[in-house]
Amino acid sequence: MKIFIDSGNLKDIEALVPLGIIDGITTNPSLLAKEGGDYRQILKRICDLVQGPVSAEVVATEFEGMMREGRDLAKIDEHIVVKVPFTRDGVKACKKLSEEGIRVNVTLIFSPTQALLAAKVGATFVSPFVGRLDDVATSGMSLIHEIVEIFNNYEFTTEILVASTRGPMHIVEAARMGADICTCPAAVIDSLFNHPLTDVGLKKFIADWEKAQAALAGKA
Repeated sequence: MKIFIDSGNLKDIEALVPLGIIDGITTNPSLLAKEGGDYRQILKRICDLVQGPVSAEVVATEFEGMMREGRDLAKIDEHIVVKVPFTRDGVKACKKLSEEGIRVNVTLIFSPTQALLAAKVGATFVSPFVGRLDDVATSGMSLIHEIVEIFNNYEFTTEILVASTRGPMHIVEAARMGADICTCPAAVIDSLFNHPLTDVGLKKFIADWEKAQAALAGKA
């Protein structure tokens, strides 16, 4: 399963990308607004760092505006994937942009039927928001299971990009279900490295080694 960072923060991205575990980035207007500065320059820098898909979202809500912004975003770098919301105009824009050879991520997916419609119009990615469903007492991971099952029944090339992940268990469950991608805040990705038994084991290995070296030095 691919792992994307859900962030527009260059420091987070620069820290994680060299580890070799990051396959792409997702951003949205809220994330980029937090960074300040020229969003086009930020997106270009992110593309240069990651060399993988970088989702950049339109802010227009009507078809013509989405098309204009989507084409403009796609010119920033070959790695840009245009993000559009799941609305009637968003679906229409997805179809048209896809026909023009521009990759599209349809976001704010909250039902299997929405994912199905997005796939039918050529979406490169669909982004179901599992955490936000959990927040309203609905199982986000059940949605992922349903979308995976539906997509497996047909020859859709659309990838399932699990979004709004809140912790490691969302990632584990998504991987077990066969989702293609999880996009996560940097803090969630950092948490994947942590386990107390790893820390204890490493500490013991080092202590045993140092003890053995001290014993050898004492015999010399």
